[in-house]
Amino acid sequence: MTTIFVSGLINIETTVQVDRFPIEYSPVRYPFFGVRSTVAGVGYNVAKALATLGDSVRLASIVGRDMPGALVDAQLRADGLPGADVLALAEATAQSAILYDPAGRRQINTDLKDIQELRYPPEQLERALDGCALAALCNINFSRPMLARAKARGIAVATDVHAIGDLDDAYNRDFMAAADLLFMSHELLPCDPEAWAARVQQRYGTPIVVVGLGAGGALLAVRADGFVGRFAAHAARPIVSTIGAGDALFSAFLHSYAAAPDPYAAIQRAIVFAGYKIGSIGAAEGFLSHAALEALLAELPG
Repeated sequence: MTTIFVSGLINIETTVQVDRFPIEYSPVRYPFFGVRSTVAGVGYNVAKALATLGDSVRLASIVGRDMPGALVDAQLRADGLPGADVLALAEATAQSAILYDPAGRRQINTDLKDIQELRYPPEQLERALDGCALAALCNINFSRPMLARAKARGIAVATDVHAIGDLDDAYNRDFMAAADLLFMSHELLPCDPEAWAARVQQRYGTPIVVVGLGAGGALLAVRADGFVGRFAAHAARPIVSTIGAGDALFSAFLHSYAAAPDPYAAIQRAIVFAGYKIGSIGAAEGFLSHAALEALLAELPG
């Protein structure tokens, strides 16, 4: 069992089903069973996916001293995730409202409250990093000082900078520079994914770059092999919502790569894992166990 450190956002996520985008104005709607509130956020999504896959997880995050923060604590316990490093340091817990349509498209509205101004206690971080083989440091401000600490310990750093289009992006530059495993979305890229991956590796020397391509699957660039290639998507069941698909891709890749550092096998497993996950509504739902993932992979044609 691999021990993986995860630092990232936890929020209360409310999903609202809409008929289509753009949304036609109506003063009142009644989408029965179309409005749900759950605990999610990138940090939570990644930690829960890794734990479902069988990894040992250390989850560091910041929540509020409020009722939503208490809900996070209860959900951590219900999901069997460790809560010792999830600290109630904020006045209010972050929240998101996500609109999604029958085609699986979504619009995410995230209110981070004052979390971007808060600092994670360094002494607690040092204890949490002990014995970890990999650090998944999500691009939230309290993760930023953790980049140097993980690197100083010789722990490989993985991060996902999501929708990005500038190599010198002021917010994400630190994360891109530190990453051994770097994920991002294709949605805002200024060029084709192959050219972008080459630019990233030339600028930062990143060993492994993965670009999520949505329905197009994912692109993998492995610097040591000079490899750049696309891997097709796999829809294991009908799509309900693409919320959290990128987090699922990231998590399953880390799970596989931490166990055996083969990026080609890891991306194939990650695509199947994410393709199954999008048959669920919430970002922290629909995860396969390791055994179920391997069984699904075994059913695929050679």
